[in-house]
Amino acid sequence: MRWPSLLCIALLLGVAAAAGALRWLPPADPPRSLPAVVAADATPVKEKPRPEDESPPANDASVDAAASPEATSDDGAVETAALTETQPTATAPSAEPPVEESPLPPALTHYMGREIAQTMHFTGAEWLTRESRQREEDCETMLAALGVQPGQTVCDMGCGNGFYTLELARLVGEEGRVLAVDIQPEMLTLLRERARAADVGNVEPILGSLVDPGLPDGEVDLILLVDVYHELSHPVHVLRELREALKPDGRIALVEFRLEDPEVPIKLLHKMSKEQILVEFPANGFELVEEFDELPWQHLMFFRRDDAP
Repeated sequence: MRWPSLLCIALLLGVAAAAGALRWLPPADPPRSLPAVVAADATPVKEKPRPEDESPPANDASVDAAASPEATSDDGAVETAALTETQPTATAPSAEPPVEESPLPPALTHYMGREIAQTMHFTGAEWLTRESRQREEDCETMLAALGVQPGQTVCDMGCGNGFYTLELARLVGEEGRVLAVDIQPEMLTLLRERARAADVGNVEPILGSLVDPGLPDGEVDLILLVDVYHELSHPVHVLRELREALKPDGRIALVEFRLEDPEVPIKLLHKMSKEQILVEFPANGFELVEEFDELPWQHLMFFRRDDAP
């Protein structure tokens, strides 16, 4: 064999050996632009896909930063960025359910053995100002017996169209006031018309309810009830409110047609006896302090609180 041939063969074997050695060299470092951390199984870590309808959490801009100590730096400056990232989303307080008013207790038909009469309707208001009333009831004598003084606060309970209201307004004078209570707004409209015509300005109309006349506590010197009490459908509730409205030395003047007198031409349901009155009023925290028996058809009885000084 010639030497040139042997030399060629040696060169070929050297190239083949070098190529085989290249297979055992370590891989080159990864490029700087690629992630340098991979999982053990060489599978890249991927972000969990977000459903299409899931939006990223919104930053809360409604929280009061001043109310959060963590959101304030040492010098008192508010760190808005930290607040935005760390505070939970504020939720609006749930609205309180509306408070339902308690329904009225059922109206009574009888009270302590007495049948309760129906309330006079406003369409019969003219009867209150009839021409014969002074002659039949001697209203002037009754008013004088009340002992109303100038400057007092007096209540005309169940005032109707104001037959007695305007007279009481005259007695208390400009420095006094009359609280005129009725449960029928139509009656109060009639009262206002009469007060306007008479140029009376110290009357305060009050629309009461079946259980509450709406009087201020502890301010009233005298409460007048003329032919009204026997029609109250909730006597216990109303008497409790009247009691609270009286001043410590205040009084109630109760006027009712005499049941004991058969000559009084009034329906029995609209009369009361003294005996019955003295059953009902003491049972509700009142004591009798005076009686006036000089009226033609009616009782006039004065009560005060049973705890009055």
